[in-house]
Amino acid sequence: MTELDWQRGPAGDGGSDTARLEVAVAPDGRIHLRESDAPRTVVITTPAKWEAFVRGVKAGEFDDFTEG
Repeated sequence: MTELDWQRGPAGDGGSDTARLEVAVAPDGRIHLRESDAPRTVVITTPAKWEAFVRGVKAGEFDDFTEG
């Protein structure tokens, strides 16, 4: 796998040592996702599916899965 430019989400309430989502766009346009505490496990998706997911997060479609 080529070297990707991983972008890491900001630290949440768990502090700086909490695992965070990291996202990178590959040269072929596919979106790569991993957790900062398990960088060898990578999930790959299409730009269209990633955009649909982001729209869903912004619309609150996944709020039922969060705590409190």
